[in-house]
Amino acid sequence: MTAKEEFISIYNENIKREGADKLLEYLKKSDFFTAPSSTRYHGSYEGGLVEHSVNVYHCLKDYLSRPRVREKYGMEYSDETIAIVALLHDLCKINFYTVEYRNRKNDDGVWEKYPCYTINDTLPYGHGEKSVYIISGFFYGDSRLSREEAFAIRYHMGFSGTEDKNIIGKALEMYPLAFALSVADMEASYFLEGSTK
Repeated sequence: MTAKEEFISIYNENIKREGADKLLEYLKKSDFFTAPSSTRYHGSYEGGLVEHSVNVYHCLKDYLSRPRVREKYGMEYSDETIAIVALLHDLCKINFYTVEYRNRKNDDGVWEKYPCYTINDTLPYGHGEKSVYIISGFFYGDSRLSREEAFAIRYHMGFSGTEDKNIIGKALEMYPLAFALSVADMEASYFLEGSTK
């Protein structure tokens, strides 16, 4: 099963909110399933974004299934919430990357052009907040994101984000799902994907 097929299967099985079908159609028409996840770090290849999203989903499911997390911290979330925050946390990267060509010397010392990803942010609205904004265009009214879902997506970068560390700390303290998603995102980025895949 490809990452795209797995994403769509998990999405359809778990996300039932009004507007979910329209959001999935939007993703299919965008570059979500072909985009990289970064320019040169984790998932910097075609399809890296959808692969990363599926990896984060599995890492989050695993984290939240741990007895300590469930029993000591009381962190229990619906399958729908887990799928929403994990699969959709990086929608901010839709139509975000473009391919440019640069020059380098090959092994024979001859200059050649090679493709690389660069950023072309056509909706400069931040990172996590842009994902929340995009989702909110599809899930509204009674189907809108819960406050904890919105904060989890907004602060999924954890302390690697650029905002005030006190604000990040407060958000992670108030909304444990934000902490869990940031852990899952880091695990997927650094351990499953890395920068040399």
